[in-house]
This record gives sequence, structure tokens and C-alpha cells, in this order.
Amino acid sequence: MAFPGVEKLLDFGQAFDVTMLDGVVDAFYQSGGNPQMRSEAEKIMTGLKENEQMWTRADAILEQSRSPNTKFFALQLLDATIKYRWNSLPNEQREGIKNFMSNLVIKLSTDEVSFRRDRAYINKVNNVLVQILKHDWPVRWASFIPDLVGAAKQSESLCENCMNILKLLSEEVFDFSRGELTQAKIMELKNSLNTDFPMIHELCEFVLQHSQRPELIQQTLQTLHAFLSWIPLGYIFESTLLDTLLKLSPNPQFRNVAFQCLAEVGGLAVESKYDSHFVKLYVTVVTQLQQILPRNIKIAEAYANGSDDEQAFIQNLAIFLTQFFKAHIQLLETSGEYQQQLLIGLEYLLNISYVDEPEVFKVCLDYWHVLVCDLFQSDAAAAADGTGGLGG
Repeated sequence: MAFPGVEKLLDFGQAFDVTMLDGVVDAFYQSGGNPQMRSEAEKIMTGLKENEQMWTRADAILEQSRSPNTKFFALQLLDATIKYRWNSLPNEQREGIKNFMSNLVIKLSTDEVSFRRDRAYINKVNNVLVQILKHDWPVRWASFIPDLVGAAKQSESLCENCMNILKLLSEEVFDFSRGELTQAKIMELKNSLNTDFPMIHELCEFVLQHSQRPELIQQTLQTLHAFLSWIPLGYIFESTLLDTLLKLSPNPQFRNVAFQCLAEVGGLAVESKYDSHFVKLYVTVVTQLQQILPRNIKIAEAYANGSDDEQAFIQNLAIFLTQFFKAHIQLLETSGEYQQQLLIGLEYLLNISYVDEPEVFKVCLDYWHVLVCDLFQSDAAAAADGTGGLGG
């Protein structure tokens, strides 16, 4: 037998041998190892996963193991228990898991060195925490958002990870929850996010206005991007948020995610009282754009020779322009004051259309199709009224 004494791993009457489990898991993942040992290790791991009590060993494994693969194995045990058996666990056990995972997140995120080194592991821990939230928040964990926002103020690395958790939570509720949660549960989570969003908004604004740490600013912008499609409009147009995004958008470190946020805002179809904000948004972006990417530059060549970040910026710019034009081009067309800026934006989009990249071209082509249809319908309506048209 390749792993003598391995049966002790299923003896819940004695202390768990984490070192032995490390040996089993390492044998399974070892590249070029003994095939027979790997096969035996796989059978042992499968048997452990199938044992309904094995999740109770997860805390010992996560605290004592020195193997990243073993830690991921423990998180898989917890993840499966939370997904499929959470509501059948006694309340004491659920509270124990919640407290353990919360403390683990804080411990891993507070130390700057381990936070940078163990990002994949920390991301998996975050995902397990979000799985708990999908069951217990807000009814059995009403204080989660206030607790998280409070923890975020302890250190910048912890704040960065708290932002990541908020982003994951928003994505789970609004993007990935179909098929896993009932509509009633999804609505409950959305309402709770809306209720607690003032605290999140305040934290995001504070970070964007005061932090000097690029990684934290970047993560905060990514978190905001996940929220922008659903938050109440007042948080966008009646706060300093839009001005802050416009201030950050020319910065090469942040412009890609800042433009993703601006594209999300620019595509919003909302009541006319916010029209002046959309005009300001567009005019500011076009003005900045002429400094970032001067009009005489051949964009197709710049894209072909650019870095990954520069190519992503050109694609994000195309998305911003097309989103804005689809929703708000009339604001620019009906005012002579802004027609020059409109033509400049269309010129940029036309030049981006020559980029030899299918995804970028699709973004542009989709808008040109919308524009041509709009022009044709407008001309047909004018012809029917006898006021113009192709033959007028």
C-alpha cells in the first residue's frame, strides 16, 4: 500500500493527520510521478470527498497544511457542503463556519506579503464566503455589509480584498445566480444590496479620492463597474462619482477600467433630467481623448503595434462611443454647440473600425448598422411628410 495508515484520515475519534493528507494530495498532483500512486491517491481523495463528515476537518487542514493543493482540496469540501447541505446543518455549525471563514479572510488579507503571494488561494476563500452569503445574507447575517465596510478601514490590503468580495457578491446576485437561486431569493439579495449601498458608495468614493495605492484604486473601479448597471441613479449623477471617474480616466494605470465604468454610465437610458450630465460626460471624454490619442494617429496601426493595455483601451473606447451614441446621440445632434464634438467622436469610431481585430470590428459594425437604420427611417419619414428624402 502506497499510503500506510491512510484509513486514519476517516477516523473522526482522533486528531486529523494533515501531514498524511498533504502526502496523498501531493502524490495526486505531482507531475511525472508514479501512475499507480497517483491512481491510489485519487481513490483516497474521492473517498474523503464522499464522506459527509469530512468537511469538519477543513479548518484543521486550512490552518496546518503547507500544501496549496491540500488547502484547495479543503475549500472544495467546504464549498460542496455549503452549496448542497448548508440549510440542513445545525445553526451552531453554520455559525462556526461563518466565523472561521470571516477570520480567515481578515488574516490572509491583512498581511501584505501573503495577500500578494497567495492571490489564487484568497480568491477561492472569497468565493466560499460568497456561497455562504447566498444562503444566509441578509436574514441570518444582516450585519455582513456593515462588518465588511468596517473591516475595510483596517488596512489597504484588507480594503482591496473587501472590494473584491463586494464585486463577487454583485456578480453572483445579478449575473450568475440564475438556475441556483429562486427569483424571490434573488430579489431579496438585490433589495439588501440597495439598502446597504450607501455604505459601499461612501467607501468607494473615499478610496478613489484619497488612496495612493494603484492596486486598491484598480480593484475599487472594478467593483464599481460591477455595481453601475443597477445602483440608484442618484449615486452616479448626484455625487462626485462621475467627476472622479473622469479625473481618473486619462491615467494609463486606470483608464481601461475607468472607461468600462464610463461606458456603463454612458449607455444608461434614463429620464431627461440627467441630460446635462450625459453631455458633460461625453464632451469631457472627447476633450481628454484628443490628448490621450491625438486625431492624427492612425488607430489601426497603433492597435497593431500596441501593448495589451493599449489594445484594450481602443476596444473600451469603441464600446464607450457606441454605447453613448445608441442612447444619447440626439442630445448632441439637436444642439449646434456640441455637433463638432459629435463629429470628432464619430471620426474616432470610424478610424477604430479599420482595426484588424474581429471583436473590435463587431463593436463598431453593430453601431454603424444602428446608425444607418436610423438615418434611413428618418429619411423615409421626411419623404412621407413631403419635407425631404432621397428624391427631395
